[in-house]
Amino acid sequence: MPKNIQETHLNRARASLRQALSWYGNLRKSGVSSNSQLAGLVKPELEALTSTLNKLDNNIIRIAAFGLVSRGKSAVLNALLGQKVLQTGPLNGVTQYPRSIYWNPGGKVQVELIDTPGLDEIAGESRAQMARDVARQADLILFVVSGDITRIEYRALHKLRQAQKPLILVFNKIDLYPDTDIEAIYRNLKQLAGGQIKDDIIDVTPELTVGFTATPLQPDEIVMVAAEPAPMEVRVEWSNGNVTYELETPPPQIDELKQTILKILNREGRSLLALNALIQAKDVEEAIAQKTIDLRQKETEDLIWQFTRYKALAVGLNPIAFVDVLGGTVADLVLIRSLARLYNLPMTGYEAGKILKTILFSSGGLLLGELGSGLLLGLGKSATAIATVDNPTNITAYAGSALAQAGIAGYGAYVVGKAAQAYLEKGCTWGELGASTVIAEILSEVEPNTIMYRLRQDLEKYLS
Repeated sequence: MPKNIQETHLNRARASLRQALSWYGNLRKSGVSSNSQLAGLVKPELEALTSTLNKLDNNIIRIAAFGLVSRGKSAVLNALLGQKVLQTGPLNGVTQYPRSIYWNPGGKVQVELIDTPGLDEIAGESRAQMARDVARQADLILFVVSGDITRIEYRALHKLRQAQKPLILVFNKIDLYPDTDIEAIYRNLKQLAGGQIKDDIIDVTPELTVGFTATPLQPDEIVMVAAEPAPMEVRVEWSNGNVTYELETPPPQIDELKQTILKILNREGRSLLALNALIQAKDVEEAIAQKTIDLRQKETEDLIWQFTRYKALAVGLNPIAFVDVLGGTVADLVLIRSLARLYNLPMTGYEAGKILKTILFSSGGLLLGELGSGLLLGLGKSATAIATVDNPTNITAYAGSALAQAGIAGYGAYVVGKAAQAYLEKGCTWGELGASTVIAEILSEVEPNTIMYRLRQDLEKYLS
């Protein structure tokens, strides 16, 4: 994508995160005891938002290497760095915990390479949680294999692809295979990475394939390397005629992977950075909103019922048609803004109006029908009120119309309140600079020849 578009994506993402931090930062300034309690509950989320914004400000792309033990993850990262920084060795489990090191391949972005323990080494839930945490932070994933994929590798690959992150499948140790075997393994990897299962390739139980509809990897997303080639015996002829044999280690075959990464970074790196930051921010903001709702559930219910009663009374007692309906609409708008204030989310009257409009048209015509019924009853009530002046016996008919209209108005207020509550559960991901809005903008502008384009369909399902 053009650099100016990438820069726009990055700036929009920064603005979105700064807005979110500004909104939620008011919790610490408020002095209200319930706000202080909430500020303590959401402190981890606010720290995560701050960390994500710092990552954006510093243009740091995170590339995480995953794989089973002895597949050469550390060696691959060392080869990219051009020096042996991360420890490698013949024993399993040299890497015991995620480690990060910075790589400067050139250009405006910095790269943080993350080495992880073997996915088959850490026990149970600890392994799964570590993988989830690192994958969530990563902008690009390297999944390292060293031959035909195993059942455990397939399971791990399946889980990582569900993270909806760009992924490069790295076939390491190609120096150990003849060309014919390399070609056969490459074909198998391409099928498996795209979720195409064949019994003669790997024994995979049906439950592993359920829901695995990821877009198949393209040729440039499967890269063959020899990060740490095995020493080779070479024949040495000396000037005196003697011949000896020595072990010599060939240089790493890593250029293809390096060029693939650089191509991605140049073509879409900053947009990718912005998109992943916004996805993380969206998850964090929804977690903040959920904690707010859990803490203030009773206050929310009380507020909705309070407005339900007020609206029912106001509409039922008002004898003038149209004015009662207009007053009911104003009450709905005030309810939405009151709920937003309860959740510590700023909202203008214009934004409340947009939410109310969304609620009305997404209710399947139910609320619009109720609104029409209320208007007809209001007209009837007004006519009855006029008639009651001349004939007091019409008071019963007036009261009946007023009660019916009040019931409809109260029901509408409750439905609007619950729908607004569900909408506000998303936190401040809505609005012009909301994370969801900016994510949708970025996805609409990605180009067909990018990794982001291939992820777009999966991401749109995930974000819907």
